[in-house]
Parts: sequence; structure tokens; C-alpha cells
Amino acid sequence: MSKEHIDEVSGVATTGHEWDGIKELNNPLPRWWVWTFYATIAWALVYTIFYPAWPLVSSVTTGVLGYSSRAEVRAELGAAEAAKGDYVAAIQSKDLATIMADDTLRQFATAAGAAAFKVNCIQCHGSGAQGSPGYPNLNDDEWLWGGDIEAIHQTITHGIRFAADSDTRLSEMPAFADILEPDQIRQAAAYVVSLTGTPSDAALAEAGATVFAENCAACHGDDATGMRDLGAPNLADAIWLYGGSEDQVAQQIRAPKHGVMPGWTARLGDATVKELAVYVHSLGGGE
Repeated sequence: MSKEHIDEVSGVATTGHEWDGIKELNNPLPRWWVWTFYATIAWALVYTIFYPAWPLVSSVTTGVLGYSSRAEVRAELGAAEAAKGDYVAAIQSKDLATIMADDTLRQFATAAGAAAFKVNCIQCHGSGAQGSPGYPNLNDDEWLWGGDIEAIHQTITHGIRFAADSDTRLSEMPAFADILEPDQIRQAAAYVVSLTGTPSDAALAEAGATVFAENCAACHGDDATGMRDLGAPNLADAIWLYGGSEDQVAQQIRAPKHGVMPGWTARLGDATVKELAVYVHSLGGGE
């Protein structure tokens, strides 16, 4: 049996552990620490008796108190649903004009619509509703179909070019590659760009004014400010859905892109669609 080693400096026995010439002293733990450690063990045992703790095959031990954090959360969610139930029922039963005129209902609808927007709409329109190429910005004053509350509600309800809804909004620009010559398309693009910027060739833009008047004004208007009844965009405001360069405008004239938005009533219900309409209207671009 090896003799116990006593540290010469402290007079305390060592544990026998040594690392790089440093030996570990065998000092006992403070009694308060030991009793605290025992108390935590006792507390853990008591906790497992009173509260859910031990995992089973498909559940856990329930504990003698029968407490469940999940049940508590369900109760809190149920209370929250009940608290807002009256507001949701009022929004469901009232028309948009009445909701907008009632400050309490309008504020509730705006908050609820913001939550619904984050779940269902940001994938296309962005978290701040700022849009992206091919997806419109909902914060500005440019509306293809109108920006009042009823028009916004109509768009959200029935969608754009949504084949599953017979009341969807429809407008499709023809592919002018089958109608115009390539030179005429370049001229029309130069003219459209000249409305808000500087075309690459002023002569092209001048010739494009005639091409525009003969082929485009019927939908976009003589002044190119668009026609909402047809969903034809304003071309004189420097707001572009698919890009505003001459090449991008020419490509849209040649083979236009047609975006699709689903109608949301079947998926979300009338109350949520109204809330979305109120929220979108509140963003700043609503008329």
C-alpha cells in the first residue's frame, strides 16, 4: 500500500492526481455546498412525483398534481380566441364601409390582417409589402385595379387570372411579336421609356409615339396613364413591375408576362380576407 502524500506547503493530503508537476489537494467540500447538493437531489425527486417527468412509450408520467403546460397553453389560446371572437364575428357580419368607420373594428382588423399577411402574403409581396420584380409594391399609390378598400377586397377575394374563380380579375396583354415588326417594337419601347426617362434614340421614340397611338393607347390611354377597368398599368409614372429599361419594356411588348394571384376566400374565409383588405389599405397607398 502506498503511503499517503502530504503537501509540504499546506499540510493537506493530496488525491494522487498530478498534472505537469501540479498535485491536487484532497480538501473536503464545504458542508453548505454538500447539503445544497443533497437538497437539489431531494427537490428533483419530489418534482418527479408531483409534476410530469418520466418519459414513457407514448406519453409521460402525469404527476400527482395533474399539471400540464400544454393544457395551460391550450387554455390560454382558447381564452384569447374567445376574447377576439366578438370582433371576428362583427367583421364577418359587417360590410367594409362599416368596419372602416368603426375605429375599434378597424384597428382590430388592421392588426389581424397584418398577422395574416405575414403568414400568407410575404412570400410574394415581401415582409414589408414592398414587392419585388413581378410582384407589386402595396405601399405606393399605383394600383392596377384601384386602391380603395372595395377594390382591394375584390382583388384579394377573387385573385388575378386565378382559373379556379370565375369572378377573378382578367387582363392579358397580347404578344405583339405576332403583330408588330421588330423595329416597331423597339420604337414603342423607346417611346414608353421617354415618358419617364431618356430613350437611347430620340428618333426611335418619336416614331414610337405613332406605334403606341395605333396599338397601345386603346388599353393604356392616349396619355399612357393606364385604364383600371382593363387592368392596364400606367406607363408614365416610372413604376415598373417587370423592369423599366428599353430592353425590358421591349421584351414585355414582344412576349408579355402575366402574373397570377390566387383568390383567398376559400382558403382563409371572408373575415380574414376583410382583415387583409383593411391592412393592405392601411399601408399608405390605399385610396
